[in-house]
Amino acid sequence: MTVYPDEPSAAAAVDIPADLAPLPPTEARNPRTVDIDALPTLGVLRLLNAEDEIVPGAVRAVLGTLALVVDEAAGRVRRGGRVHYFGAGSSGRIAVLDAAELIPTFGMTDDMVLAHLAGGEGAMTHAIEGAEDDTARGELEVSESVGPLDVVIGLSASGRTPYVAGALSAASALGAFTAVVTCDPGSPLIELSAAPLVAETGPEAIAGSTRMKATTAMKLILNSFSTALMIRLGRTYSNLMIDVSASNSKLRGRKVRILREACGAPEDACEEALAAADGDLRLALVMLVGGVDARSARDAFDRGDGSVRGALSALGVTPDGVLQFGKVIPVLYIVP
Repeated sequence: MTVYPDEPSAAAAVDIPADLAPLPPTEARNPRTVDIDALPTLGVLRLLNAEDEIVPGAVRAVLGTLALVVDEAAGRVRRGGRVHYFGAGSSGRIAVLDAAELIPTFGMTDDMVLAHLAGGEGAMTHAIEGAEDDTARGELEVSESVGPLDVVIGLSASGRTPYVAGALSAASALGAFTAVVTCDPGSPLIELSAAPLVAETGPEAIAGSTRMKATTAMKLILNSFSTALMIRLGRTYSNLMIDVSASNSKLRGRKVRILREACGAPEDACEEALAAADGDLRLALVMLVGGVDARSARDAFDRGDGSVRGALSALGVTPDGVLQFGKVIPVLYIVP
């Protein structure tokens, strides 16, 4: 396990003030937008766009810590652990979207990355009054679904969401690895987290509307986290998706196209390899590039690290496909 400086003890607890005073940065008034309602529409949009430009820099500042969280999560998932997101309101909805989209994109099972939204499924489309203030509910959901091998990532723009505090506190007590994504550098949730990811986006263009910059920052962080996690788990080859679920005709066609782009084989050879691999794109790719049958390809995955590159290495094959001057140079494939 990666050791972080000043990692909190499992017994750490934080009291979230009921009146949320003093106000976190995300709730403050923005001096740059005090006259936004007096501007013409194009001026309003330019001002909003200028505020949005702050977000990438705020996210860039946490990439070092985010890399540690990715590596920690990858190691735990390989040992049977899972990743859990806990959030409320806009933060929680972004978490639900990120987790849901991993399934068709990377062929991931629906229990590897789980999103917990304060208020449940109904909170995706309607505000559930008081849900984010329910500390006990966050604790309960952790006790029902989180184990010591798991990773728990709390999301709170204001950094003071009691539901998230309850989840992080309970997760720490279980021995799970905890991280928090917030936009408040003074957040009391930081004390509950082994890895605080603080994206300082500052006050919103419209005071308190954290669905804007703060939630955009959280989306970028979660998208980067989950994508990097999938890469570390071997669910990509080069910059191609190789575990995509073929749940419709578009995605079935995408499998053949990805395979052609990855190895340079003609369409009929790709279709034959996919059929022999029972639709497993990763297996078909190793078969074509390595010049082996399905059984040998499966054995190569077992001997490798579970990735396509690892399987090819186990076969003694070094793929030549690279990106050169923006153009894909395909490998030479061998028909088994």
